[in-house]
Amino acid sequence: MKLKKVDHMQYNDGMEVIESDLMEKVLTLVKEYDYDQYTSKDVEDALNKIQLSIEDYAAILSPAAMPYLEDMARKAMAETRKHFGNSISLFTPLYIANYCENECVYCGFSATNKIHRATLSLQEVEDELKAIAATGLKEILLLTGESRHKSGVEYIGETIKVAAKYFSTIGIEIYPLNTEEYAFLHTCGADFVSVYQETYNTDKYEQVHLWGSKRIFPYRFHAQERALLGGMRGVSFGALLGLDDFRKDAFAAGIHALLIQQKYPHAEIGFSVPRLRPYINNADNNPKDVHEKQLLQVMLAYRLFMPYAGVTISTRERAGFRDHVIGMAATKMSAGVNVGVGGHNEEQKGDQQFEISDERTVNEVHQVILSKGLQPIYTDYIRV
Repeated sequence: MKLKKVDHMQYNDGMEVIESDLMEKVLTLVKEYDYDQYTSKDVEDALNKIQLSIEDYAAILSPAAMPYLEDMARKAMAETRKHFGNSISLFTPLYIANYCENECVYCGFSATNKIHRATLSLQEVEDELKAIAATGLKEILLLTGESRHKSGVEYIGETIKVAAKYFSTIGIEIYPLNTEEYAFLHTCGADFVSVYQETYNTDKYEQVHLWGSKRIFPYRFHAQERALLGGMRGVSFGALLGLDDFRKDAFAAGIHALLIQQKYPHAEIGFSVPRLRPYINNADNNPKDVHEKQLLQVMLAYRLFMPYAGVTISTRERAGFRDHVIGMAATKMSAGVNVGVGGHNEEQKGDQQFEISDERTVNEVHQVILSKGLQPIYTDYIRV
C-alpha cells in the first residue's frame, strides 16, 4: 500500500494555526544568508561592538570567523560572567516513553527502526524521579517519543504532577502541542518547553521527515510561540547540527530565538546545540562538517548575539569538550544521563535514542565544575 504524500508545509487537521509572521521572516533571512561573502574585517567590526546586529551575527557564524575563535571566546566569557556570574545549572533528562509515530531518517526513535519500545507507568516514573532527586538535582527534563497514542497529553500531565513533588524546575521535550494543551501542562507544573526544528531548510526537512505529524514544518516552527501563549516561562531553540548546512541552521535558530524574544520579552530563552549521533541500527549517523571547532563557533555566536540566553551542552559531546565550554558559553549541562526509557532506578525499560559520549555521574560533573572555579547550581527557581 503506497502512502499518500503529505504536503510538509500544510497543517494537518487538529493542528492549531496562530497569527504569526515569524516563520516567513526567518526563512527570508536564511534564504538571503550567504556566509561566504563575509571578510575578516566584518568579523573584527562585529567583535568591536557592544550589541550585535543580525548582520554582525551572520559574520561571526561565517567561515571568516574561524581564525577569531580565541577572540570570540574571550568576549563570550566576559558576557557569560556579566549575565550569569560563575554559575552552571545542572539537570538530567528522563525519557518516559520512546514510542514514535514519525519516520525520521536520523533518529533512533523513528517508527520504522526496530528497537525495544516502552512507556513508564506512573509508579515507574515516580521511582525514577526519586532516584534522580536523591542525587541532589532539582531540575528535570521529561522526554517522550512523538506518539500521542502511547504518551498522550493527559499521561504527560500526570508525570509532570509527580515530578513537581521532587523538582523545582520541570522542562518538557515532547511532540509539539496546541496552545490549550501547553496551558494544561503548565497548570500541571511544567515551566519550560524545548522544541528543535532539526533543520530550517524546508526542502531538506521534507526529505528527512518521511511521514507522521513531525513532517509538518510550520506547526513545529510555531511550537515555542504556542507554548508561551499557553503560559510557559521559557522556551529553547536549536537545530540538529550536521543534518544540513550547519551555518544556515544555526543562523536560523538564532534569528528565530531573537524574534521570539522581541515579541515576548518576558520569556526566558535558551539554546541547545545537538549534533547528529549514531543510534541503534545506524552506527554511521554522524554530523558532516561539524567538528568541535565549528560547534564551539556556533555556541560562541549564540552567546555574543543573545547574551541573556541560556546555552545547554549535552552528553552527546565528550567530557573534555563539555568541560571546556562551561563558563565560556554554556550555562547549563546535563549529568547522570541515560537516554533510554528509565534506567535511573532500575535497568532501562526501552532502548536509547542515540549514543552519549559523557557518562559521568552528577557528583563527578559537580566536582569538575568546582575545579574550574565555577558554582554548580541545582535550582534557580522556587515553586510557589
